[in-house]
Amino acid sequence: MTVAPAKEFSELRLDRVGRSFGEANALTDLSLTIKQGEFIALLGPSGCGKSTALNCLAGLLPLTHGSIWEDDRRIDTMRPEKRGFGMVFQNYALFPHMSVRKNVAFGLEMRKTPPAEIKERVAEAIELVHLEDQASKLPGQLSGGQQQRVAIARAVVLRPPLVLMDEPLSNLDAKLRLEMRTQIRRLHQALNLTTVYVTHDQEEALSLADRLVVLRLGKVQQIGTPRELYSQPANAFVADFMGYRNLLKAQVTAVEGKQVVADVSGIRVRATAMTDLKVGDATIVGVRPDDVLVAGPGTTSDGFLVEGLIEVVEYQGREVVTEVRLPNGLSLTLRTDEDLHAGSRVSVAAATGRTLAFADDNTVTRVPDLGVSAEAVAAGES
Repeated sequence: MTVAPAKEFSELRLDRVGRSFGEANALTDLSLTIKQGEFIALLGPSGCGKSTALNCLAGLLPLTHGSIWEDDRRIDTMRPEKRGFGMVFQNYALFPHMSVRKNVAFGLEMRKTPPAEIKERVAEAIELVHLEDQASKLPGQLSGGQQQRVAIARAVVLRPPLVLMDEPLSNLDAKLRLEMRTQIRRLHQALNLTTVYVTHDQEEALSLADRLVVLRLGKVQQIGTPRELYSQPANAFVADFMGYRNLLKAQVTAVEGKQVVADVSGIRVRATAMTDLKVGDATIVGVRPDDVLVAGPGTTSDGFLVEGLIEVVEYQGREVVTEVRLPNGLSLTLRTDEDLHAGSRVSVAAATGRTLAFADDNTVTRVPDLGVSAEAVAAGES
């Protein structure tokens, strides 16, 4: 079946968009230009403003300040139904007394679309999400994944200029989430959709989006491609969301061009500086578990090389996730295919290019404090 493309615009522009609730600013000065056909993910923890931004786009929340433009047309003053956007909710929001076919047709019927066209477009949308055999069933007779596909079909059948998705996979189990991620990306490409997708799952965002917008307390922390945010996070908060599970407080002892030497509670680490740092500054050193390597005899490393005690080993198929306690009492997590065992000692290392240093701006609360001496650790192990 030939798929009709979504309605097109050149760009959607959010100009210093903000939303306040009394004295609380849920969203502050969000400026973003979305090109037609892009897949944008709004990423961040609960309360960061991502759903507020989506609801402002949808027209479900009025702006406190700023404006939203579809090409040269200002749309933030328009009612939600006049914007013509499709929306997929976290709880699906299907009509329980209507069949799949009726649920998908509902929006077209409200728009007074001719019956023959409704029949054709509904059949097309149901085929796209592979629910032809379920079209006569009620939502309660479907699995969670099937219900989510109905919700997506109901959104795309309108051929909207923009599809808004608010954590649509959060109610599904892990296997279904993976399957639905593929379905969503496939539909986005097949229909040439423009999509804004809200999630708190960095893996989901990385796999789906062309660009990510990371938010914290209503403010943008970084906007960029998945590769940019993955390899060059702007600060420790973004690094935390991008999988830098090892985040350690330190102090800068030397600056050498784009690299710094930092003291991590007695352990010397050389890292790539991601922000402007000078000697004496508090910093957070970050490294991914995948970039911490088991060091064999004779290994050298320009980032760090330290021996520690293996405390926890989690088997994950081809790899194990291992927690190693360092001489200063802090711990490092690494992912490896080495055969490691709790209670044994191991040397671990990471390269300077894989070890990043950020300004300590107190945005990441789970970073362990300094101050545990090597002597105290040694006494505890003896």
